Amino acid sequence: MSIQTPRIVILTGAGVSAESGMGTFRDKDGLWTKYDLEDVATPEGFARNPALVHAFYNERRRLLHQGEPNQAHFALAELEQRLPGEILIVTQNIDNLHEKAGSKNVLHMHGELLKSRCEKCGEERHCPDDLSTDRACPACGHIGGMRPAVVWFGEMPLHMEQIDDALAGAEQFVSIGTSGQVYPAAGYVQIARTIGLRTLELNLEATSSYFDAGRYGPATEIVPAWVKELIS
Repeated sequence: MSIQTPRIVILTGAGVSAESGMGTFRDKDGLWTKYDLEDVATPEGFARNPALVHAFYNERRRLLHQGEPNQAHFALAELEQRLPGEILIVTQNIDNLHEKAGSKNVLHMHGELLKSRCEKCGEERHCPDDLSTDRACPACGHIGGMRPAVVWFGEMPLHMEQIDDALAGAEQFVSIGTSGQVYPAAGYVQIARTIGLRTLELNLEATSSYFDAGRYGPATEIVPAWVKELIS
């Protein structure tokens, strides 16, 4: 993906998709509470029990097919349309709701649920259907090595160089719906402040003293309001 240097870098987390029915790590009765993260979100867990991992992500994939973008997603897509070339969304989410809302300049630093990757040849492809231990790689034919193309705990997030370059050339950093606890994304606000960017948090509650300003409440309310002010 070729993205020119943006004026505003927007980091989004689970909070931007929560009102679309996508669970967060901390939902009391969410999908994540039914599993041990060590079993379903680590390379070691996949090596021990790939069938369990596939069952977990197949369920998440089915939930994603049912999900629709909310007003926060649509507002960010409108912002990109109104300020072409000036907006970059860096998302920690593995859903496709930004794209479904119309956003084009999106970097998924934790991968994408609707993609698969072969552990043998590294081939990555669009994969909207269930994965299983007997699924063969379309590229090399290897059986048993297909996995969700998402970043698990212990693995390196994606697009790090592009994100660093975008921050270095931007004017403002905006964090939306993130917990401020998952690194390296949680450190971006400090980097932004250090290099002189304006920083803004849109979230249910404050997470860091590094933000110059914050607006707090449901994403479907505060994100459209911010976008409306910005483009008016």
